[in-house]
Amino acid sequence: MIRKLLLAATLLATAPSAFAQSIAITGGRVVTNTSQGVIENATVVINNGRIVSVNTAAPPAGATVVDAKGKWVTPGLFAAFSRIGLAELDSEDPTNNVSAGGSDFQISLRAADSFDPDNTAIAVTRIEGVTRVALVGGNSKGLFGGYGALADTTGSFNSIFAKDVVVYAEMGESGASSAGGSRGAAWTWLLTAFDDAKAYPRGFTDDNQGDLLTSKEAQALKPVVEGKVPLMIEVHSAPDILQILSLRQREPKLKLILLGATEGWRVAGQIAAAGVPVIVNPLTNLPDRFEILAATLENAGRLSKAGVKVAIADPNEATHNTRWIQQLAGNAVANGMPWADAFAAITSVPANLYGRSELGVLRAGATADVVIWDGDPLELMSSPDAVYIAGVSTPMESRQTKLRDRYLNVDENKPQAYERQ
Repeated sequence: MIRKLLLAATLLATAPSAFAQSIAITGGRVVTNTSQGVIENATVVINNGRIVSVNTAAPPAGATVVDAKGKWVTPGLFAAFSRIGLAELDSEDPTNNVSAGGSDFQISLRAADSFDPDNTAIAVTRIEGVTRVALVGGNSKGLFGGYGALADTTGSFNSIFAKDVVVYAEMGESGASSAGGSRGAAWTWLLTAFDDAKAYPRGFTDDNQGDLLTSKEAQALKPVVEGKVPLMIEVHSAPDILQILSLRQREPKLKLILLGATEGWRVAGQIAAAGVPVIVNPLTNLPDRFEILAATLENAGRLSKAGVKVAIADPNEATHNTRWIQQLAGNAVANGMPWADAFAAITSVPANLYGRSELGVLRAGATADVVIWDGDPLELMSSPDAVYIAGVSTPMESRQTKLRDRYLNVDENKPQAYERQ
């Protein structure tokens, strides 16, 4: 712990000088995620935490030059759905803050209040090229899982850079179970919650209770029905997706994000026409329950080709394996999704879902989250050589790499505590 504090103090002390000096990453194959497309032998200039330019010009005088010849240079990856920092050990309640089954508060819970920047999964995620994550809690009593937040993966105490960016809800089979046992019960639960939120505060009784929600919970949901905060709804089957899309007729201000959408390909045209983005796991393929009988590895590609804005993440591995989004995107390409769309699905599309157009792209004025890769970032064997977050080079080590290095040479003399007993 003392070493962590000293490291944090050192980083803070050196940050101003790091920002003050220009960095020029030269000679790489630069993926911009803009109309510039991919630029060969390009130079990316960084200063004061921002991208200054992306072109083929020579680096500016006085800049620190980083040679990326033969490598790929991309924006940092952005996980559209993650729970790193919310649970150190899923099975240990004292370290698991994803949900709160014993609390009367659900909608008003905030992931930002539970985030632990010392979580060991953060460094593991960062060294795989992920620089930003959307933190989303889970539901346990009712349909809602509270407010999500945005964080970087520096592991610093100020990692959270945006709070209350989305509210999570669960429908489909799981939602039916949480609401009393049927989809009809879940739908009535959801609509009643909306009505309470719209009626707050005038429609509440003296005991601060609406038809379903307490005043505190209704107040928390009100920004959602007013269209100020997006509602992320986990839903999988095609009929359930269509029913969620119909919410717009009743609640025209509602901003929706579909999570899961495993059978989304069946109604891709309707999703595209509604302008609703989706977050999918391209590897969901086995029909292990009734609501995903039409699961296919081609789901992400079919949705993208239909004009749906697709982000890629795996909610089932969100606490420790957010880093897998790179592999998920590569598998989406292998099953029909265009490369550019798949890479955007783990960079610029998630950034735009949460209103952060300065992230997930390499262009003048954008935040300088930059990753230098030793090969195609969507190839399984490729890995980052360097990761910059807001223009600052970050450590390429984690607890696992430290353990690897400690025991790399088994013949080396070590203190007794290191030896096998």
